[in-house]
Amino acid sequence: MFAQVPQPLRYAEALLERYASLARAATADSLLGGLVRAAAQLSGGELSQLYLLDDSHTRLCLSAEWLDGLLQPREAASLPSDYRDAQLLQYCLCQNRTLSLAGLDASLHDSSFLPPARLPWCSLLCLPLLDERQRCSGLLLVASQSPRDLQGFAASLGRLGGFALAQLHLLQRLRAPRPAEDASPAVPAPLASGYGLIGDSPRMRGLYQLIGKVLHNPVSVLISGETGTGKELVARAIHDCGLRRSRPFIVQNCASLPENLLESELFGYRKGAFTGADRDRPGLFDAADGGTLFLDEIGDMPLALQAKLLRVLQEGEVRPLGSTETHRVDVRIIAATHRQLRTQVEEGRFREDLFYRLSHFPIELPPLRERDSDVLRLARHFAANACAFLQRDPCRWSDAAQERLASYDFPGNVRELKSIVERAVLLCEGGELLPEHLNLRHDDNAADSTLSLRERLDRVERNLLLDCLRKNRGNQTHAARELGLPRRTLLYRMDKLNISPSDV
Repeated sequence: MFAQVPQPLRYAEALLERYASLARAATADSLLGGLVRAAAQLSGGELSQLYLLDDSHTRLCLSAEWLDGLLQPREAASLPSDYRDAQLLQYCLCQNRTLSLAGLDASLHDSSFLPPARLPWCSLLCLPLLDERQRCSGLLLVASQSPRDLQGFAASLGRLGGFALAQLHLLQRLRAPRPAEDASPAVPAPLASGYGLIGDSPRMRGLYQLIGKVLHNPVSVLISGETGTGKELVARAIHDCGLRRSRPFIVQNCASLPENLLESELFGYRKGAFTGADRDRPGLFDAADGGTLFLDEIGDMPLALQAKLLRVLQEGEVRPLGSTETHRVDVRIIAATHRQLRTQVEEGRFREDLFYRLSHFPIELPPLRERDSDVLRLARHFAANACAFLQRDPCRWSDAAQERLASYDFPGNVRELKSIVERAVLLCEGGELLPEHLNLRHDDNAADSTLSLRERLDRVERNLLLDCLRKNRGNQTHAARELGLPRRTLLYRMDKLNISPSDV
């Protein structure tokens, strides 16, 4: 007669069986369904759900659900895009932390995202699932209708969920359609989302990847780049596509106010704090509570205020002017600067501890001169917007005007391009934008004065080919047809102009 198997050993054997079952799954649906089934059976819960982030990391979708011993259809439930009524899920995803509630109280916890049941849900375990890069890719949830402590299952279920995600990515790669023979095999598909930004150059693709990694992590972000590169647009994209998008996005330029006014603006004040303070006034940290505070030109913040900002970042507490008490705020800080903060730290003009606290996740924006292939795309966008605003028919771009734009360095970056194009649309009367409509500063373009005519024409042609290839998602046959060229001629010109698939 066999001896009774100890409980931990039974659980380990059952867990190994689930691993083997998931490894044998041949489709994504069977894999995800097997995961929620295993999570429910191992934990003894009546409900198990799997939520996965989409490709843009902006929406959390219910991908599989196991309820009362049955696998539910995928459309059984959906999550609102702003995560309202799902604060528990939002907490786990944003904080990247496991949540275990042994006494789920409907009066205290909003659990309307859980499916209706005959008995109320009393226990909940929700844990983030990490991919091979240790990024949160989704949530695995287990719930029970009896009060139980499910925390003990978190570690094993988290590893099981990570294994299932790895298997899912493997299945997706194995079943990815092979490119057609007439398409470039090494051309990566354009990103699903540019987060509201315009540009498909390699530098911008790298920027989109960085934005995607920081959307659901509550770390501080430091955006650096030259004036006019769009730092506020990137900050707003991080807020609008993240979990705080339903909360306020507050902007403050640290260089626009003197020190005393900036301090009262940020932290608020109490009645009688100074002459003219005839009432209590909350500051921008209070206004941004639950959302994002964008501090532009952080390098111009006075040193005394830097110390107070550091305390907010470390403790999450704000003390208004004229008050002896502090109160907590939940604010995500995104800072931006066109200055070299590291140099300012070495010169003693910026606090070193604040610099390291702010730069948990640095993002550097490329200047427009390093985004040659985006110039014409941006110009057409600004021209279309200007024509729509003026209620005019769209303007055509002459080849000469495009050549002038392509050969200009744009020291003022995207802001300067926008101003130039809007002025050109105002001057344009015949429906076609010409070189004389473009107000370009030739003195700032001295670097291009040494180029021969052939070199300038090659530069224009290269930008036009790149723009057409990206428009057609790298399909050379379609791009050649749009350009009116034989495909062999397009391939020859791509080789001549040093255009590789990685540039598209």
